[in-house]
Amino acid sequence: MFDFDVIVIGAGPGGYPAAIRAAQLGKKTAIIEKEAFGGTCLNWGCIPTKTLIASAERFHHAAHSESFGVTAKNVAFDYAVMAARKNEIVKRLSGGVQGLLKSNGVELIAGAARFEGPNRLSVVQPDGTSRWLSAASIIIAAGSDAAMPGFLPKDKRVMDSRAFLDLKALPDRLLILGGGVIGCEFACMAAALGTQVTVVEMLEDIVMVLDRDVRRVLRKRMEALGVTLLTGAPLMDIAVKNGTVSGTYKDQTVTGDLLLVAVGRRPNTAALDLARAGVKIDERGTIPVDAQGRTNVASIFAVGDLVTGSIQLAHAATQQGEAAVEAAAGLKSHVEKLCPSCIFTSPEIGLAGLTEAKAQQLGLTVKTATFPFSALGKAMAAGETDGFVKWICDAASGQVLGAQAVGAHATELIAEAALAIRNELTVDEVGRTIHSHPTMSEAWMEAAHAFHNACIHLPKR
Repeated sequence: MFDFDVIVIGAGPGGYPAAIRAAQLGKKTAIIEKEAFGGTCLNWGCIPTKTLIASAERFHHAAHSESFGVTAKNVAFDYAVMAARKNEIVKRLSGGVQGLLKSNGVELIAGAARFEGPNRLSVVQPDGTSRWLSAASIIIAAGSDAAMPGFLPKDKRVMDSRAFLDLKALPDRLLILGGGVIGCEFACMAAALGTQVTVVEMLEDIVMVLDRDVRRVLRKRMEALGVTLLTGAPLMDIAVKNGTVSGTYKDQTVTGDLLLVAVGRRPNTAALDLARAGVKIDERGTIPVDAQGRTNVASIFAVGDLVTGSIQLAHAATQQGEAAVEAAAGLKSHVEKLCPSCIFTSPEIGLAGLTEAKAQQLGLTVKTATFPFSALGKAMAAGETDGFVKWICDAASGQVLGAQAVGAHATELIAEAALAIRNELTVDEVGRTIHSHPTMSEAWMEAAHAFHNACIHLPKR
């Protein structure tokens, strides 16, 4: 006899929806959280960063709206107030997560969990005492932490994204190690508020998950914001001296008041003592699972950032958590293979399915179709004409295999593309679907027509 039907380790975006879904299925459920309900995404990731980005965008628009007939003099910002607003939103949402769990009858347990067997856990509680628990099924949703390479100086001026979010004031000069999604999002936010930003990325370009044409638009806009992008070589000889962080990029010295380290994340698996339950991990410390999220131990599932090959996104973890719980309950379920990604840079970027580069690597014969926002009425009216949308399609059938959008509201626009890809629609079906006018989403319809060189609102080629 077990204490619970389901125990979930971690109350982030993979864990708390899994616990709620288990309770909805009539399972006696507990969730264990060692720090803050909502996990990294809500407390130190998605939500706080997007809150600060929203504040930065408000300031930037207020200061640059003369062409709209709006002139605002002496526009200023108070970063401490922005940070306080961010903290209030995080507090409200974290409390909301706890309320949702309680309303569904989930038992909330504070503490750090470790495995004692395939169905048993011990939890070190905040007062130092231990509690032993058992469950028919255990869902591991412990997430990940920012990676901090060992070669970096141990200094308060060298920080990860979580520490950066605790700042009450921005530095005058910010050096960012890593030109991936996290690094570029922070770069755009800080630059919009007047910080001198330098990004160093050892790969040939920033955000290499994107196709080259999309990266080109992002790079141009970031440079227009004043961001210096240094790519194709690592930052060497990093040191902190006299209140300044410095390093060597190729043959030049770069400096900043702070160094934000954004070089990836590492799975939170070490403290779980997975070996005591017989759960296998790979050389990176992540956990291999099957199509339902089940590990090599039948009673244990894993979801989110610590799963081998999983895309490290909150919404991916949520779907994985729900699928794992349904499998544990004996229902038919599977982890979705298609997961859209959103990047909150300036401009925004959305992508789903195959990139053009990936399709070519797979040996697929594809054809792309694009439509620029500069030819779209709504984009002109809103003053947001940078960027485009792009379909990546099977050249013969026109089936949409992937999509990317770069520009205003791209993170919202990508949902339509994901739906089309998941349901194996063709560009003809997308093109025949009436899209409201004037909207940014019309671009998908126009790009679908462009596949056949039949776009109404582009000159004939």
